[in-house]
Amino acid sequence: MLLSAFTLFHVIISLIGIVSGLVFLYGLLTSRRSEGWTTLFLTTTVATSVTGFLFPVQHFMPSHAVGIISLILLGIAIPARRVFHLAAPWGRIFVGTSVTALYLNVFVLVVQLFLKVPALKALAPTQSEPPFQFTQLTVLLVFIVLGTLATIRFRSGTARTPVTSRL
Repeated sequence: MLLSAFTLFHVIISLIGIVSGLVFLYGLLTSRRSEGWTTLFLTTTVATSVTGFLFPVQHFMPSHAVGIISLILLGIAIPARRVFHLAAPWGRIFVGTSVTALYLNVFVLVVQLFLKVPALKALAPTQSEPPFQFTQLTVLLVFIVLGTLATIRFRSGTARTPVTSRL
């Protein structure tokens, strides 16, 4: 019972991380960054990775490797934003590491969908079949394109947060 509740909590924060990450990415692409969405994305993505290590398992799993990589990326992204204030080259580093952390969350989502959704599991029961591979390759290519565009827009200065006047 407790494990079910914890799993539900982990799934909810993972989904919040993915949705807020997609809003964050959209903001980078459209020059409408939001501090609130960015903070929510980074916080829930850290929480997703950390809680992933709290499940009772007996051995190191691929999901642990993904969690470690995500935490390393976020360990770079957060100081790039908070300590170095996105000054060159930290802005591009922030975009690259953040978008990659979002990709890893979506990668895990696809894995879980193919494990848990009966129709998808039937298409790729071992996750080595073409439907799974094609889906993961498509997700990777989409994130490469969007991450590259976000980095270019950020570097060109068009993705900067608009300055608001103070009264």
